Amino acid sequence: MKTKVALVTGGLSSEAQISYKSAKNVFAALDKNIYDVFMIDIHPTGWWYENEGGEEVAIDKSDFSIIEHGQKINFDVALMCIHGTPGEDGKMQGYFDLIGLPYTSCDTSTSALTFNKRFTVAVAGFGGVGVAKSLHLFNESPLSASEILSELSLPVFVKPNNGGSSLGISKVNALNELAPALEKAFKEDSQVLVEEYISGREFTIGVFKSKGATTVLPITEITTENEFFDFEAKYQGKSKEITPALISDKMKEELTTAAKKAYAILNCRGVVRIDFIYNEQQQKPYMLEVNTVPGQSDASVIPQQVRAMGWSLTDFYGAIIQDTLSKQ
Repeated sequence: MKTKVALVTGGLSSEAQISYKSAKNVFAALDKNIYDVFMIDIHPTGWWYENEGGEEVAIDKSDFSIIEHGQKINFDVALMCIHGTPGEDGKMQGYFDLIGLPYTSCDTSTSALTFNKRFTVAVAGFGGVGVAKSLHLFNESPLSASEILSELSLPVFVKPNNGGSSLGISKVNALNELAPALEKAFKEDSQVLVEEYISGREFTIGVFKSKGATTVLPITEITTENEFFDFEAKYQGKSKEITPALISDKMKEELTTAAKKAYAILNCRGVVRIDFIYNEQQQKPYMLEVNTVPGQSDASVIPQQVRAMGWSLTDFYGAIIQDTLSKQ
């Protein structure tokens, strides 16, 4: 009997557009001889499954089941493909825990923690991972630009504290640029992280656990035409991703060690993507953030890294699902 997989996509944030692209790529890669795959759309209008006739069928939220051809279908596993809320911030994971449905991403507490950029770097830094100096701002108690720059040195990055896909991020080089950058970030979130700029080369690293072993995928270096790796650079062809990165063995070892350490400290599960800046003067990696539901579209970094490792996406997603099911 085939394993019934709920491929969970969509979401309630502006990142939903990326979620659909990821889910389409994952769906195409899954081995249909082993898995019956059902695309589930978590949408502001409701939770839906689109059947073979193109009709939207509502999900029974009491047990996350659907009716197909008059038969009730309960899923064996949820494969998470929601970037942003509620799939990356722990909300869906909490629901799945309550109904007893295994899922492929980090658990509720880790997802909630890592969705908050400030909490992530605080915990990682406390555990010995290099992180930049930063301030955590709230819209109900804002700080002035001069107050911020009395604590931090320019240049700084201003970014929404929760969320991903590089939405709402600005690099600030001068005092007069800070207020507009804060306004832009606060449009995306009620909390904002202001972080000192770390000069160096930017890397992103996929890490996953399978059969008890933590594996670091081939490292990707990010170079961009823009001033930094923003939404346009990430999704509109303004960047270059080199996989595997052309780096020394020493740098590779330091980045690999830091990625594994962050994965362990934050109690991650499944596949995550961890972003770093490597400061060559200090010869030290600095962790920027963790993505617990990283992009899986054809243009995304994780599929590139899987191929560079010599795996097919079919084998990779199969390993992630089997690792999830083996823990039940």
